[in-house]
Amino acid sequence: MKENYNQLKVSLVINYMIVIFTIIATVIMFTGFIFMNGKEPVLEITNFGIFRLFTVDSNILMGIAAYLFLREEKKLLSGKITDIPVKYYILKLVGTTSVALTFVVVFAYLSRIVDGGVMSLLTNSNLFFHLIIPLLSILTFIVFERTNKIKIKYAFLGMIPTVLYGIYYVINLFTHLENGKVLPKYDWYWFVQSGLNNIYIIGPGLIIISLLIAIILARLNRQRHKN
Repeated sequence: MKENYNQLKVSLVINYMIVIFTIIATVIMFTGFIFMNGKEPVLEITNFGIFRLFTVDSNILMGIAAYLFLREEKKLLSGKITDIPVKYYILKLVGTTSVALTFVVVFAYLSRIVDGGVMSLLTNSNLFFHLIIPLLSILTFIVFERTNKIKIKYAFLGMIPTVLYGIYYVINLFTHLENGKVLPKYDWYWFVQSGLNNIYIIGPGLIIISLLIAIILARLNRQRHKN
């Protein structure tokens, strides 16, 4: 089956943008560089502490997926290969699910509880991490990278980053207890500030949400006709 070359070229450009924006946003947060005035930034950490945030980890995963995928797209456009292997589509599904989960958590949860509201979550590096990269990733995956290779069972792979991060987050919580409570600086997403038992609801809930996102993305990704 030949790829739709017009869509392929658009996908290639968007994947380049995702890679570039991921690098830029990571450097901005790592160095603490401020390029936007206005609301006080929320969930911005400097140096290697940035990697404790799912926001950063999910976007870097997406950047890696976009980079590997665009390499295959370049091979396809140059005639070196005739098809993109399914493993790259699966990696794209996993990465897109992760940044889509970041997007959902930011707008459905964090924007309601942080000082400054949603605008404080869309400043500096988080403008890329919370909005631009997730939207570009979803757009290219469901519009310009459609395929019949992704089976619904692959959606379960979309949960892996959430599960792995959840394990890390829970371990972090239980190793920083003081009188049965977790200090806010160790609960940076404020999941258990009203009670440690919340983690038994929030954890499975986020895993289920990531699965639902992956299923939706997998279905929207499917081609509507055969070339």
